[in-house]
Amino acid sequence: MRVVVLGGTGFIGRPLCSALSGLGHEVVVPSRSPDKVERTFAGAVRSAPFDGRSAAALAALLDCEAALVNLVGENIAEGRWTPEKKRAILDSRLFAGQAVVEAVRKAGLRPAVLVQGSAVGYYGPCGEEEVAEDHPAGTGFLAEVAARWEASTKPVEELGVRRAVARTAMVLGPGGALARMLPAFRAGLGGPLGNGRQYTPFIHLKDEVAALTWLVENTAASGPYNLAAPHPVTNRAFAEELGRVLHRPAVLPAPALALKLLFGEMAREVLLSGQRAVPARLLAQGFVFSFPTLGPALRDAVAA
Repeated sequence: MRVVVLGGTGFIGRPLCSALSGLGHEVVVPSRSPDKVERTFAGAVRSAPFDGRSAAALAALLDCEAALVNLVGENIAEGRWTPEKKRAILDSRLFAGQAVVEAVRKAGLRPAVLVQGSAVGYYGPCGEEEVAEDHPAGTGFLAEVAARWEASTKPVEELGVRRAVARTAMVLGPGGALARMLPAFRAGLGGPLGNGRQYTPFIHLKDEVAALTWLVENTAASGPYNLAAPHPVTNRAFAEELGRVLHRPAVLPAPALALKLLFGEMAREVLLSGQRAVPARLLAQGFVFSFPTLGPALRDAVAA
């Protein structure tokens, strides 16, 4: 099957494309920089031009049995959320989603499935409440972005396309959020953020890739799925475990006030609040995690 992956050169997209290719799928990565795709995958993955908005280029790829994976979106966790940054975060997702819907409408053949990216931020701050996929959308900018990102491709369901929504937690692997934490923790300067009581749902990159692949290939998978390990932990517990893995103390908290002054709204929504998200639907449908708990996930991710 041809699998068209939007966002295929990103932190999650790269190993996903490699995994899908290794399983025998023909993988195509539409991109503003086709040369970057060729360099990244050394010819194992096909590139195609895509400006993030135009449906025509995507529709031309849907001329055979195909699947779509939409992971396109401006990075949420870098820098302050200025009005311009917030607009870029939202627009990058909505424009790509609209292009996907139009491409499906124009395509000669309907894709078998669309796997739509999202995030556990959909639920907003939830305190200690355990959050499964039937929990309603929350409030705040992150929740709004996730809800509108998901909704941007919902019309494909009316066109007869199976759609699975991947609400992803913090992904642990060689890059991403963990890479930004490691310098401070390795220097013995790490610790909880604020009071550390907020939950920090996580998933190992290998499980993220396996779950996305499962959503592509499992014809019974549709609707929302929390891509998060079964045992979320508080931020304080996360910091303590990372310190143990690195054999460093992790007792220096980052004061909430300092984080708010430095990062503003982003600190309040990303760093100082969270969700106790659990993968209820994945587990109920038989998905098996390689890294269900934090310690082994961190040890493997740090060693990668």
